[in-house]
Amino acid sequence: MSAPRHAWAVFATAVATYGAIAGEPPADRYAAARERMVRDDIAAGGVVDPRVLEAMRLTPRHEFVPAGQRHLAYFDMSLPIGEAQTISGPFVVASMTEHLEPKPTDRVLEIGTGSGYQAAVLSPLVGMVYSIEIHEPLGTRAARTLARLGYRNVVTKVGDGFLGWPEHAPFDKIIVTCSPEKVPQPLVDQLAEGGRMVIPLGERFDQTLVLLTKRNGELTREAIASTLFVPMTGQAEDARQVQPDGGRPAVRNGGFESALPESRQPAAWYYGRQMELVEEAAVPEGKWFLRLANDQPGRPAQVFQGFPVDGSRVGKVRIAAWLRGDRLQAGVAAAEVPGITVRFQDETRSRSSVARIGPWEGTFAWQPVEGAIVVPTWAREAILQVGMMGATGRLDVDDVRITGVDR
Repeated sequence: MSAPRHAWAVFATAVATYGAIAGEPPADRYAAARERMVRDDIAAGGVVDPRVLEAMRLTPRHEFVPAGQRHLAYFDMSLPIGEAQTISGPFVVASMTEHLEPKPTDRVLEIGTGSGYQAAVLSPLVGMVYSIEIHEPLGTRAARTLARLGYRNVVTKVGDGFLGWPEHAPFDKIIVTCSPEKVPQPLVDQLAEGGRMVIPLGERFDQTLVLLTKRNGELTREAIASTLFVPMTGQAEDARQVQPDGGRPAVRNGGFESALPESRQPAAWYYGRQMELVEEAAVPEGKWFLRLANDQPGRPAQVFQGFPVDGSRVGKVRIAAWLRGDRLQAGVAAAEVPGITVRFQDETRSRSSVARIGPWEGTFAWQPVEGAIVVPTWAREAILQVGMMGATGRLDVDDVRITGVDR
């Protein structure tokens, strides 16, 4: 499974919390960590289906991540699993599962097995799971893990997931965990009448998670949220009609004027926590701005956006924004202060580094802020985060901009 959510901002909290429970027996440690994950990250994020919450509470996510990452397994962050792929954050897995509306009799097709974690979550909720992974090392490892853990109603294979699995069609539900530009026709053909498909669609760094329902042979479409998933293969990336330009990094919808249809979720920004769009007569740019608010130290209030950046061409990125603060106060940990953070990643998403501007504290009127961040030469993409980082109070944000400086 590829990972849309880069919730690396919770890293300091993750390490601190893990250290607090590290002395417990492993089984108890993971059970406590899963309970906290379901309560603080998944249910608090809006997932309400009790069956989905229970599946997330019981599925051993640590078994699906590399051994060196297990101490981070139950925090809402993506983790590398090899082959330039990542395991999705728990909230994304739970949210996509909930939108499928899984039933005990369902036959589900999953595209992008990855680690096998999504299939494991689906296993107790549905009748059968058919899962396809194009990267042979990942598919083979996931099959071994799923078999070892006893998921007998999950069948996997290595192949091109966008071709579906015709000998097992039709499927009541289809879940796609990698991002094509448009819906592959074989998946449309193999979706049963009345079936549901959850799939991320769009450009490489500008995607929308979409719910498709098949009625009378036609698909109805509902936008769920902005998102960021990796493409299924290098070929899928190369075939995109719109290719990212890493020499000109930029922010989309930095003034928060655009929202998804029939919602007040800001377009191009994804996986927001404790945020809302607010309309006001006198704001720095347009009519709308983003409000982040938190009253519980350590709890995330944030939004993310991915963008391309080629470190061989861009030496720095200049970040500018307008901010307004109301009783901003640091959280418990030293890192829990409001800021704007950029995580750079290489082309395989196996190497990364983090830089930030800020922090800001107290109460203040609208004011411009800016800073420059050095881009590593190996960087090829980045994730921008605007957030409270666990601080308390209220932070209003508008007119966020990024400008690249040539190397």
